[in-house]
Amino acid sequence: MGMFKKKVKVTNSKESSFWFESEFWVDTGALYSFIPENLAKKIHFEPISSRNVFFADGKTSKCLFGTLNFEIEGFEESIPCPVVICAKNSPLLLGATTLENFAVEVDPAHKKLIPIQTLIWSFIATR
Repeated sequence: MGMFKKKVKVTNSKESSFWFESEFWVDTGALYSFIPENLAKKIHFEPISSRNVFFADGKTSKCLFGTLNFEIEGFEESIPCPVVICAKNSPLLLGATTLENFAVEVDPAHKKLIPIQTLIWSFIATR
């Protein structure tokens, strides 16, 4: 898949005056979005737990985990998304869970995000 970036505004879920905006790598191979600890501190991130993370290079680490609000350039919504906090100055990753929250799919050929229709399967009981 071709790699590309999207501009994202990230806001503290409890206090919207704490935020940053940056380019994130779109990474469908990452379950969660990743934010380096220096930017998490800047917006006063408060973790709710931690997660064991397995990185592409084979390393593992226990990382802080929580929720922040995301606004992806080209989409009008601000949506709470789960995030993992990684080492200082690490790349910012826009993971699969965030992409699903925004109901978008990746078009790697054109390097863009495309809105998709949300499908919810339900079963209706009949008499």
